[in-house]
Amino acid sequence: MKGGIFCRSTSIKVSITITALLCMTLSLLIWEKTPFIAFLIPPDQLDVLSPATQIETPVVAIVKDEQEQPSMDGTISGGTTVKYSNHEKTYHVSAPPPMALLRESSLKQKEDVKNVTKLHKVEKGCNYAKGTWVPDNKWPLYSGSGCKQWLSSMWACRLMQREDFSFEKYRWQPQGCETPNFEASEFLERMQDKTIAMIGDSLGRQQFQSLLCMASGGKASPEVQNVGWEYGLVKARGALRPDGWAYRFPKTNTTILFYWSASLCELEPLNQSDPATSYAMHLDRPATFLKRYLPRFHVVVLNTGHHWNRGKFQANRWEMYVGGKPNIDKKLQEISNARNFTVHSIVKWLDLQLPKYPLLKAFFRSISPRHFVNGDWNTGGSCDNTIPLSGGSEVLQDGSKDHAAESAVKGTKVKLLDITALSELRNEGHISKYSIRAPTGMSDCLHWCLPGIPDTWNEILCAQV
Repeated sequence: MKGGIFCRSTSIKVSITITALLCMTLSLLIWEKTPFIAFLIPPDQLDVLSPATQIETPVVAIVKDEQEQPSMDGTISGGTTVKYSNHEKTYHVSAPPPMALLRESSLKQKEDVKNVTKLHKVEKGCNYAKGTWVPDNKWPLYSGSGCKQWLSSMWACRLMQREDFSFEKYRWQPQGCETPNFEASEFLERMQDKTIAMIGDSLGRQQFQSLLCMASGGKASPEVQNVGWEYGLVKARGALRPDGWAYRFPKTNTTILFYWSASLCELEPLNQSDPATSYAMHLDRPATFLKRYLPRFHVVVLNTGHHWNRGKFQANRWEMYVGGKPNIDKKLQEISNARNFTVHSIVKWLDLQLPKYPLLKAFFRSISPRHFVNGDWNTGGSCDNTIPLSGGSEVLQDGSKDHAAESAVKGTKVKLLDITALSELRNEGHISKYSIRAPTGMSDCLHWCLPGIPDTWNEILCAQV
């Protein structure tokens, strides 16, 4: 009796096992023939079906309502938008799409994964300072006569007597890699809820105005808000201008600001009750504004260079201090050594702050070149050439021509925005002898026409953020 029961029990188990195997085989056959059943599986479990979604690359989600999930990434058909995100996956699927659409979406996802992975590799290994200037009829990126909201008239060469603007029709092509084409809407979307701060001298201000023109397309943008007051950037009584400017694009909550700090040093009045007081120029301390507002920045670009001369020191009444005391180091009394010491000090300080702010990207921009010939700005120097690239179009060297900046960032997480050598090739792009007023007989071979070379600095910057 016991043996009979055991046999029947074994037979039942064998039958169940055979039935399970047959069901599994049938399911696999159906899956091979009809992948449509993928939609029977919850979206949050689709990762096990597609190895591509397990890579740290953009994931494709099908979004039904464009107003609910706005995207500029692209449309497949019938108003169904493909939304890319490298953050948490979100699926808004109201009904299975046609099979052709599913296959197209799958192919597009694989292609996007391939392209984005390739782009990341290019950016990681790209030396943006090495390359060639090439003609491009798509440039400039904005109108020099139309971007009046942001451009200072003293830099808007389209408003001056200059007649040749062929210099505007060139873009920088890095060697062995592509710089993504700048798109204002895409840039603002990437910079959503972020603040970009540029701190430095008048060349930093030019880069700031250039970025505002690029972000607005050079068109009037009355919706952009002046938020300088949030950073203490208001014009003091009797001052010609505030210490800087800050503007916010409300649609994406993107803030772009500039703060004037020609030396990047902390400046401390030696006698606060005397309007004509001299200032302690602390070579080893960053500007107070930078220390105070760094936690609010997501991208910071620093520069200093052309105010490191005896004339500027005397005009600004700067006195060098180190360690909180007047400088007694004879080597630092040489202004070139003082500038190098300051650049290293500021970069070192900034590098020490970065672990506290893991989302902050920090750049130090190399010095912008001057092109005075036969004198300086006040001794008859000029830069009358108007022929683009008459001295060459390529940068072949690997290292920077701004050795102080290059050595300062070495071994740190602060990146070098190296624009010196590529800008040296563009002596035709300066303000030169032109102005919006009557000629003065003096030439500006330091600042650039806008649109112009600083637009390329920003394109390289945007490619790295």
